[in-house]
Amino acid sequence: MATPTPATCQSQFEQGVAIALHLWPALSLAVQNNWGGPDSADKRDWFAGAVVDLFPDLNKVLAPQSQQKQETTTQKSGGDDHEEATEEPDQLDIETVLLQVMLDEFEVNVDDDSAFEVAEQILRVRLGCLKGKFDEVDALRRRFEGKGGKNVVFKKAEDQDNDTDWDTDDDEADSDEEMGEAPALVPTQPKKVEPEVDEDGFTKVVGKKRR
Repeated sequence: MATPTPATCQSQFEQGVAIALHLWPALSLAVQNNWGGPDSADKRDWFAGAVVDLFPDLNKVLAPQSQQKQETTTQKSGGDDHEEATEEPDQLDIETVLLQVMLDEFEVNVDDDSAFEVAEQILRVRLGCLKGKFDEVDALRRRFEGKGGKNVVFKKAEDQDNDTDWDTDDDEADSDEEMGEAPALVPTQPKKVEPEVDEDGFTKVVGKKRR
């Protein structure tokens, strides 16, 4: 059996990452509900590319030593300004990016272990592609073709308390009905003391009562 080319290994890796993300229930739910906006599906595609960019390009990693030296010389002399990854990320690095993108782009706070599992799948795909083996990619592809999907525990970051505008209005209305209308506060005017007149027609001086 012929050894796959670096380009084939890179292509298989990219497909594996994309399929792994399509099989992630939390992300699928976010895309279906447009939690990332009307372009949620496009964001998922971008998401796959962002994860792939965490890893060094297999076209260069698996290239012959002579070709690697030539490419390194070309990069130093100028050319593409795109900063490429030079080290392999670990599972924690991948999981951190998965969770951060879900929160920033889809406003979903995934609080179960699914991001850890997706990161684990991506690492298995990566290790296989480094060896020119695509068993993990094929397994993900078979799952994707006949996927059933499982429930995932998640929380929308924007709506953690599940409060809505109409819920708030109803609560305030119910509170008003139970409390009744508050009486209007009208300042009390001091009573005016009428002067007393005696039998002879003289006005009596009325002093203020002591408290």
